[in-house]
Amino acid sequence: MQRRLFIASTNAGKLRDFQAAIDTMDVLLEPLPGMTHIPVPDEDADTFEGNARLKAVAYSLHLPGEMVLADDSGLEVAALGGRPGVYSARYAALEDFANPQSLPADDLNNACLLDRMALATERSARYKCVLAAARDGLVIAIAEGVVEGCLLSEPQGDGGFGYDPLFLLPAWGVTMAELDLATRLTVSHRGQALRALLALLDEQ
Repeated sequence: MQRRLFIASTNAGKLRDFQAAIDTMDVLLEPLPGMTHIPVPDEDADTFEGNARLKAVAYSLHLPGEMVLADDSGLEVAALGGRPGVYSARYAALEDFANPQSLPADDLNNACLLDRMALATERSARYKCVLAAARDGLVIAIAEGVVEGCLLSEPQGDGGFGYDPLFLLPAWGVTMAELDLATRLTVSHRGQALRALLALLDEQ
């Protein structure tokens, strides 16, 4: 019997990546119905797991009886003490980074990161994703995925989203943004987290 799960996200890039990660599995992954009309819970935890848990719990209450997944993910940079971390999606805003050219959010965050890393010689970084599954307000399972890399001094590639054009995968010699979607999901933090979570759910 095909497993049906609901993902609590309106981020088109995340939805695409998660779906691609399970295309060969007997799993139906659907966006949570009515997401645009559901109050967004405050992501005030200081860890990815904390935010993933609170979102999964909150959103699962809007779809009784169904398994709802929520994630929190981002980039951790060693030279910046782990930042932007849980603030990855709004890094430039929190840093009060100017946007005179009205850049889109992803481009502005990348520009801010490059500015903050301008003098850094240590450029190691990692992507991390934590996924939580909840039903009726109760967390059922937690899984995470991590991919190690380093930051370039200028973007390369036009695939992916977020910090992908700056995130170099040393073993591949290309950025996350230069990989095709199928390959990216075999190595990405989101793909790892989703596959690990599904394995945990299969054990229950």
